[in-house]
Amino acid sequence: MSNSLRDQLLGLGYKPAAKAEPQATPTPNRPGQAGSKPAHKTAQRPQHKPREHVAKTGASAAPRTREEIDLAKAYALRAIREKDERIAAEKLKQENARIKREAKAKLSELIKDKVLNVADAEHVRHFEYGGKIRRVHVTAEQLRALNAGELGVVQIDGRYSLVSVEIATMARDILASHVALLVDPNAPAADDPYSDPQYRIPDDLVW
Repeated sequence: MSNSLRDQLLGLGYKPAAKAEPQATPTPNRPGQAGSKPAHKTAQRPQHKPREHVAKTGASAAPRTREEIDLAKAYALRAIREKDERIAAEKLKQENARIKREAKAKLSELIKDKVLNVADAEHVRHFEYGGKIRRVHVTAEQLRALNAGELGVVQIDGRYSLVSVEIATMARDILASHVALLVDPNAPAADDPYSDPQYRIPDDLVW
């Protein structure tokens, strides 16, 4: 239509027809958006477990043989026996320690006020005790009496006490391991070489 005809029609009161707006192409709703329909889930077939797994879980374990049962009993009995032996050994150890403590206390009471050591004794008597060479200071008379078996030496708390033969004999009955020296006058001199003055060890010798 030309512009003149269009102008004439407008002048007569005709209005131009409205242009049709293009319609938007509907887009499919995405999952999770409002108004969307839930998508149909594809049916999944249950997965079958391997036959080995079914066999392990479904089937019961094979019963143990008689030999396996006997072996298990033997192990259990041995474990019980070893435990009982450890308990018995510990009890014996504690009992021996208790007896020794009581014996030492009795020995200390025995030699109390009966020790004959002289502070300024001029002689040294060496003897072997506990795998080592020990010594005790004595007077000349005590050295003679010690070598003759008339005196003895008792070890208590690391100290070597000179006592009479009677006390040394009683101490041996209480705790023989703490009698460090008690000469047998009937024994050969070779059994105790340190009783001979010629074997006397100098005081300044370092062991």
